[in-house]
Amino acid sequence: MHKVIHSDNVKSAIQKLGWTQKELAAQLGVTGQAVTNWMKGTDFPRPDKLLKLATTLKLGFADLVQLPQAEQPVVAFRKKAGAKTTDAHVSNAMAMGALLKGLVPFLPTLPQLRRQLISPPNLDYAALQSVAAQVRATLGLTQGAVLHYEHLLGEFVENGAVVVPVMWGSQQNHKNALHILLPKERVTFVLLNLDTYLEDFKFWMAHELAHVFTPDLAGKEEGEDFADAFAGALLFPVELARTVYEKVSGGSKANESKVLQTFAAEHGISLFSVFSETNRFATANGLLPLKHQAIEVHAIRNAQRGKLISELLFAPLPPEPSVYVAAAEKQFKSPFFQALRRMVSERQTGPGYIQQVMDIPMQDAVALHKELIR
Repeated sequence: MHKVIHSDNVKSAIQKLGWTQKELAAQLGVTGQAVTNWMKGTDFPRPDKLLKLATTLKLGFADLVQLPQAEQPVVAFRKKAGAKTTDAHVSNAMAMGALLKGLVPFLPTLPQLRRQLISPPNLDYAALQSVAAQVRATLGLTQGAVLHYEHLLGEFVENGAVVVPVMWGSQQNHKNALHILLPKERVTFVLLNLDTYLEDFKFWMAHELAHVFTPDLAGKEEGEDFADAFAGALLFPVELARTVYEKVSGGSKANESKVLQTFAAEHGISLFSVFSETNRFATANGLLPLKHQAIEVHAIRNAQRGKLISELLFAPLPPEPSVYVAAAEKQFKSPFFQALRRMVSERQTGPGYIQQVMDIPMQDAVALHKELIR
């Protein structure tokens, strides 16, 4: 078996509870022989039983499951500003990845030919612009055209990535997106928080797409740096940055603010993205920077926020489970719930599994589970 249970840790947890393996089996709703096989490493629990085993024994993923390094899920967070990723966050994401392995057989056949960046990713301005131009060309977009997040969805599908739209709230969760790569299965799950602003959502999608294009960099600092730089170049390429610079050059600070805001609104991206990409263009060409400072741009941006993606998609909030599932399938082209529906039907998977792999409250998982078994 490639995956085995940490039998010593399980035995220790059972002893602390004063149970036998037979009593553990009864708690889990399996046979005593099933538990024996898990402990010997000749069999491995299904995702729902693995989840129940973890919660029953109060063991984290790293304490419960042994996986060869090559099969460990690779996780990367798109964090909220100022948020810190703790060991608990990583452990929880790794557990989500391990459980998502059980969903893979229920996904439709994923493409084997996937986009690879022509050269090793780096932060050189010209190289970034070249990569962004290539991706825009494949999307059928000119360099000055508005890129909508819908344009990006097909790229995820064609490159073996499963988008999972979630509603984590706008304040409570430490992350805005979570990238989970399963190396052995060659599947990537990208969980995107709909409770965020359109301008940020597009940036996160472009950021996550960079991870899909560079799997070897996923979970590494250089991967995060490249993903951020790629997202900016893709959303606001050199042609647009040049136009902005020419319009503000020699003008007043007030004019600069007006031009930056106009382009941000036209392209549905952050004012800070327009500011940053224009300054990168200036630096690359030995020109003077813009008159505004970053802190000033953030202040202007924060005073002009629009609606959340969830508010644009659903009215009223929260949506009924049937509407939410339909939006995931139709608008985000996600096979996630179709696969989950098949898994629930075939394996009698419970709401606990849904709660764990989507990192949502149990009451929401129960409501989704009821929709999936209809």
